[in-house]
Amino acid sequence: MIDIQENVSLRPYNTFGLEVIARYFVQVKRVEDLENLLQDPELRKLPRLLLGGGSNILLTKDFEGLVIRIAIEGIEVVNQDADHVWLRVGAGENWHGLVEYCLAHDYAGFENLSLIPGSVGASPMQNIGAYGVEIKDVFDSLEAIHLETGKRRPFSHAECRFGYRESVFKRELKGQYAIVSVTFRLNKVPRFHLDYGDIRRTLDEMGVGQPSIQAVSEAVVRIRRSKLPDPAELGNAGSFFKNPEIPKAQFDQLKARFPELPGYPTTADQVKVPAGWLIERAGWKGKRVGAVGVHDRQALVLVNYGGGTGLKIKELATNVQNSVEAEFGIRLTPEVNFV
Repeated sequence: MIDIQENVSLRPYNTFGLEVIARYFVQVKRVEDLENLLQDPELRKLPRLLLGGGSNILLTKDFEGLVIRIAIEGIEVVNQDADHVWLRVGAGENWHGLVEYCLAHDYAGFENLSLIPGSVGASPMQNIGAYGVEIKDVFDSLEAIHLETGKRRPFSHAECRFGYRESVFKRELKGQYAIVSVTFRLNKVPRFHLDYGDIRRTLDEMGVGQPSIQAVSEAVVRIRRSKLPDPAELGNAGSFFKNPEIPKAQFDQLKARFPELPGYPTTADQVKVPAGWLIERAGWKGKRVGAVGVHDRQALVLVNYGGGTGLKIKELATNVQNSVEAEFGIRLTPEVNFV
């Protein structure tokens, strides 16, 4: 029987540690339970909010509906050949737990994505990425349930329409599906990505001559821990804004004004600019406004020092956006989803 609770605090279920209340709350551990839940005529009348790891969401108010936390677990090898292994993973599995599973089994592909907070189900939705690797690089397919019809549907790589920190589930199909499992294609022989960020330098500091996926993962973990706050100690949702892509002509104009501005060409006429650099240059790094603020080591991270509210974080984010736009003519786009 599905246990539906009333007036539940969502503070344990969002990494900002925000104290908001769900009118109704349920944790779903089996796909069949979710299907049954979606067929209930009374529950179908309620507004619904899906939660995974709660690491990419900003809750701005109490939720007067049903919060469904996807807690479907399981890791299963469904296919393999000489070069690859396919893993089907429950959407409720912890992301870094999956990374550690793959490291223990010598399955390569996730090592650069170590220590990213959140659940597996959110990974294709956000097309999470770090240090030169994105989910789309290791993604095979997923299974999702339509929230209105309750029917299961597979999605191929092409159907997910991955983009930079987004997919079809954040655009045309936003709020329409619950992802219940994801299938990844991992490599049996590693293809290392070492030239992004400080990975190669950190490996040298670790005394690693010949890299392994375990060593690369440890290097990434060290880098992330040196720059990013642990949500268990300081409420945050990781990178709050996307790194903007701007026309090369605009970048060249800014580069003339700010010679130290970093830029990474993505196409012949588009350049990606680090949002953290823009925020820091606009004077926000380490700035605190009451119980919320911008992290002192990574300007991309907005934090809740304790007792902050979603509305205050939203207000801070808007002020950061306005400031950066006034200084550089670039409007930052939040990576975090507002509710």
